[in-house]
Amino acid sequence: MDNRRDLVGVGKIQRIAQPNTRGITMSSPASHEQAPETDAVEGVLPYMPIVLPLAGAVLIFLLAFIAVSMA
Repeated sequence: MDNRRDLVGVGKIQRIAQPNTRGITMSSPASHEQAPETDAVEGVLPYMPIVLPLAGAVLIFLLAFIAVSMA
């Protein structure tokens, strides 16, 4: 049969065209071609060997400054 189905109406047979699905059904998985998303942690990871020691040094300096100013 040619992508059509018969419907029986009030004494008439009508032919209604079905949409062309091109072999895709509702249960087929969606194939969206998307670029892989970059993770936020993976974006920051190369800077961690530089940022962590600097942040630690600033924190130690601030704590020492507070300790000296209170003494």
